[in-house]
Amino acid sequence: MIPFFDVAVIGAGAAGMMAASIAGQRGLRVVLIDHAEKLAEKIRISGGGRCNFTNTGTSPENFLSKNPHFCRSALAGYTPQDFLELVREYRIGFHEKHKGQLFCDDSSESIIQMLRQECLKGQVSWRMPCSVQSIGRTEDGFVLRTGQGDLNALQVVIATGGMAIPQLGSTDYALRVARHFGLKVIEPHPALVPLTFDGRDWKPFSALSGMALEVEVSTGQGKQRQAFLEDLLFTHRGLSGPGILQISSYWQSGESISVDLAPGQDIAQQLLDLKAGNRQQLVTVLSTLWPRRLVEQWLDTSDLLPKGVGQQRLADLPDRVLRTVGQVINGWELKPSGTAGYKKAEVMSGGVDTRELNQKSMEARKVPGLYFIGEAVDVTGWLGGYNFQWAWASAAACARALKAQAEQG
Repeated sequence: MIPFFDVAVIGAGAAGMMAASIAGQRGLRVVLIDHAEKLAEKIRISGGGRCNFTNTGTSPENFLSKNPHFCRSALAGYTPQDFLELVREYRIGFHEKHKGQLFCDDSSESIIQMLRQECLKGQVSWRMPCSVQSIGRTEDGFVLRTGQGDLNALQVVIATGGMAIPQLGSTDYALRVARHFGLKVIEPHPALVPLTFDGRDWKPFSALSGMALEVEVSTGQGKQRQAFLEDLLFTHRGLSGPGILQISSYWQSGESISVDLAPGQDIAQQLLDLKAGNRQQLVTVLSTLWPRRLVEQWLDTSDLLPKGVGQQRLADLPDRVLRTVGQVINGWELKPSGTAGYKKAEVMSGGVDTRELNQKSMEARKVPGLYFIGEAVDVTGWLGGYNFQWAWASAAACARALKAQAEQG
């Protein structure tokens, strides 16, 4: 006899375990299915192994979506403080690292085990490792053909995430399921990802690989302009670091980004103020305002500055040259050739079109009983714990709706 469940949750990551545990503890018969050998590897590696599990400053403005209002209901229904109550219940130590970002004091493993225990409380059945070959509609819900046999479920929750970090088993499964059932998908692309540049153009800057400094990085014009004050990291292939990861979610192929390499400083004005009678070389003066290694490399590689300008005395340089130096430092314009792709991306942007889903329940409007949560949905958070909070919030919204649906069924 084919086993029957009220809910089949596909994907045992952050959103999947959260939804399964809440639904199970509300009295539903839940099965949690995942194809991976190891549980929640993306949680395990997140935050440098300490899991940046939420952000206390979470608001809808911290998320990207074709429908920016969609996330409001779920985020309001399950807040960072709600998740913190659960963390404290399990006596997991945590600390704030930067701008509301909360990390485990010890290992990400504590969050994984907390979610596992919550599933045990809800008497959730596990199928892992177990693949799902197909999902079909029936009069009473759905039939799932899996690597461990068929099962029936009144409702199905897709929590398989996106395509970021494929080496951990990430796939486009959620998008394939959505398309199979006739749901629209917003074209996905890597987000929170390093930006790369043409090898020949970037070669002069590759010598700065490993150097990090705080910058303001921006893209877009007018009301569309988005800017972040964060660290930037030079790499052999381009730029990385929190500031670049943040702006990558907004950057469009073919567009430029602007980097203020000395935020809060008017470099041109400072040089003009220091000019009178100053016999020091420009490179020496700039090194009091900026890291010397960066100064030396920068003055040698900028196409906008005269060759050898760094070795000239400040007092001898025309004001227009000093203004150009300031312009180049405070407004470095450059055009990425692309991104480092899904292998280096933190998340996938795009996903199941939110216009296809009920914002209060995450249920597909065209397919009653089918739900999408977490990264699979076209809701992408900033770097800093926001995507985990979306996972918890969308899962909670879904799980609460699952109980109501099961009672009606």
